[in-house]
Amino acid sequence: MQIIDQLQRVIQLEKTPKRIVSLVPSQTELLCDLGLKDALVGVTKFCVHPSTIRKEVKVVGGTKQAYIDKIKALKPDVILCNKEENTKELVEACALVCSVHVSDIYNLEDSLELIKQYGEMFSCSETASFIIEKISSEFENFQDFIRPELIIKVAYFIWKKPWMVAANNTLINYLLEVNKFENVFGHKDRYPEIEFSSSGIIANADLILLSSEPFPFKETHKKEVQEIFTKATIELVDGEMFSWYGSRLMMAFQYFKTLRLNLQSIPL
Repeated sequence: MQIIDQLQRVIQLEKTPKRIVSLVPSQTELLCDLGLKDALVGVTKFCVHPSTIRKEVKVVGGTKQAYIDKIKALKPDVILCNKEENTKELVEACALVCSVHVSDIYNLEDSLELIKQYGEMFSCSETASFIIEKISSEFENFQDFIRPELIIKVAYFIWKKPWMVAANNTLINYLLEVNKFENVFGHKDRYPEIEFSSSGIIANADLILLSSEPFPFKETHKKEVQEIFTKATIELVDGEMFSWYGSRLMMAFQYFKTLRLNLQSIPL
């Protein structure tokens, strides 16, 4: 079987992989929703969905620093990586163990393509098609909902010390646009560090979103930011909904709808 991953790398597989190592949390969740939980032999310490997965499957390290010796000992048929989540060095090291599939996600189309690829690669196309249809339906319904809503200028924070935001060429920015949130850092690339002050471009944001991941922003941080940006609305948001692809997208658009409805009661 020949598979072309999302970096256009050709992967040769003699048969359907039965032993899978996943080095990406959102892809681990997708595999389980595809009915492949029993085929997982290795995951990362950040793979938190389903909640029991780290107790049931061998943890091989993190997304940036996985232990190749532990991975090799599991004798995987395939290792699943992501261009953003995993380093080039880690992918290259994994390639010395077995075949490696690398995803590269920037928008909904990329996400659906990945689900389809997994369906073909793991012989579960019927379940993959169900997930794709569910996500597509939720997306279409959300588009109808969001169409009459006004555009809101936002800044989306992902880290503190240093302060970092999500900018252009990210799945987060794409989903902000889907929500009719205009990213005030949309002119910058990826995840830039910014100077956190009451002056500058961030002051143009009507809404500041503090993500639950990778930095776990809490109510205390919300108060801290509000003291500086007194005129902006500060909201804590579920980072998984804005940055996890795969089957998580089946829930994301309902979450976005609830978020937007809650914002309607706030003067922006």
